[in-house]
Amino acid sequence: MTNKKFVNTKNVENHPDGNYNSVISNIQKDGVCPFCPEQLKKYHKNPILEETENWLVTNNMYPYKNAKHHILLIHKKHIESLADMSEKAWIELREIALKAVDRSKIPGGTFFIRFGDTRFTGASVSHLHAHLVSSDPDSPTYGPLLTRIG
Repeated sequence: MTNKKFVNTKNVENHPDGNYNSVISNIQKDGVCPFCPEQLKKYHKNPILEETENWLVTNNMYPYKNAKHHILLIHKKHIESLADMSEKAWIELREIALKAVDRSKIPGGTFFIRFGDTRFTGASVSHLHAHLVSSDPDSPTYGPLLTRIG
């Protein structure tokens, strides 16, 4: 998989944490996928909250602005297409998403999967993963939770 671009540096311009841009640039220079299990600990310092046969669950190190909760569900095998997910992985995804909602006591939120060409997804990493995000409308500094898609 050498010469493969695992990150898209063009999809980081609106990220509120300027450090994120630097991290993504370094990952691009390293030429590795930061979400593959053998690389994840190098680039992602938050603990793994749950691990199944097909998934890793963790809090995003760089949550979206105004997110009270931003949980990543990362497919353990490097795949980029929904078609490459096994039936068991789909079932596990539902199970771990429900556990994450329960564990974090999330009363409502948004759940989406990033897959395929990052030019269309808005993702900075081309490794199939899902986001579970929730805002905090009761916060005095409440604002909309926005993300790039495409």
